[in-house]
Amino acid sequence: MVSPQVTNMVLILGLMQLSKKVPFDNPDVLFGVRCLYIASNVLIFGLYLYVQSVINKKKDLTTLKYVEPAPLGSGEEPKPVTTTVQEYDRTQLRNQFKAQLMGIGMMVVMHLWFKYKNPLLIQSIIPVKSALESNLVKIHVFGKPATGNLARPWKSAQGFLGMTSGEIKTDKASVENAERNYRGGVKED
Repeated sequence: MVSPQVTNMVLILGLMQLSKKVPFDNPDVLFGVRCLYIASNVLIFGLYLYVQSVINKKKDLTTLKYVEPAPLGSGEEPKPVTTTVQEYDRTQLRNQFKAQLMGIGMMVVMHLWFKYKNPLLIQSIIPVKSALESNLVKIHVFGKPATGNLARPWKSAQGFLGMTSGEIKTDKASVENAERNYRGGVKED
């Protein structure tokens, strides 16, 4: 299976070529693309609200323990986390809502302030694709079992230049070690 990053890149390049042929100078075309952008964001928020209702309806209170890696370059110790599947999914969904709002904010600045029109078309499609490919949607909408790559906790997305802050550990020894050694940010004198 092709990775989502590769398909996103191919899709972006194709949409960039398509957007060069779109006559954005025509007010009707520009209005249509703006409507497409708004409709795609409404669709995403509707999807996320549906996922939220499914999470709340399931009330999966299974305990989930893992070790969250320290932020890259912080010098902190890995942090033990004990939560429920329901709360973990809510947190992940909250992060997706925030990411979507940040994308909208950036698009508003780019379009209204800097007068870019081409990204409207691209950002009408890529976020919908990403939302449909998210682990929460796969589990709660498409009904896929939470095993393998969908087993919680999910691997954190790679950051800039493929760097991550570390791997999330779920084995019993790592969790117990982190619980024993974690001081909650208290510094020694």
